[in-house]
Amino acid sequence: MRSKLPTADSIRGNRWIGWIGPALHHPRLWHLNRKGVALGVAIGIFFGFLIPLAQIPIAALAAVWLRGNIIAAVSATLITNPLTFAPIYVLANKIGSFVLDDRVSADDNLLAGVAYQASDLVVGWIDKFLAVGQHIAVGLSLLAVFGSIASYFLVLWIWKLVVSYEWKTRRHSRKE
Repeated sequence: MRSKLPTADSIRGNRWIGWIGPALHHPRLWHLNRKGVALGVAIGIFFGFLIPLAQIPIAALAAVWLRGNIIAAVSATLITNPLTFAPIYVLANKIGSFVLDDRVSADDNLLAGVAYQASDLVVGWIDKFLAVGQHIAVGLSLLAVFGSIASYFLVLWIWKLVVSYEWKTRRHSRKE
């Protein structure tokens, strides 16, 4: 898997992000370690849910600033993509309506249109978004916060399970 990842030198030499300079030299940004990857995934999930546009560069900058794994942060933003965008918006609308205790949620047809147009980056989607924006904003904010916290601890837990399994198989193979 490591052979498929870009090297730190190739990213530092990239003209689009090379301007960050010395901040890109921190080893936690590039190495696959437990805390760096967990933080990177949490950052990516947070910005993947919260920001519909330019989420990848913002997640990468946040990963540099917070010293999370950049590759994990950028990859985790793909939680929102053209296939998952509409269901996430519908879920966010339901959560926002529940939290705001609003008995009348936005029309599902209007919401589906907003999600479809937002995923296609059509310019006219902003007017429709404003009609359902309050519910979706609250729902997406909650999904972003709780999703990033849950993903952080889930990655730590899965990493611990994998490492303990590897240690057990190593010990078992040495006994034979």
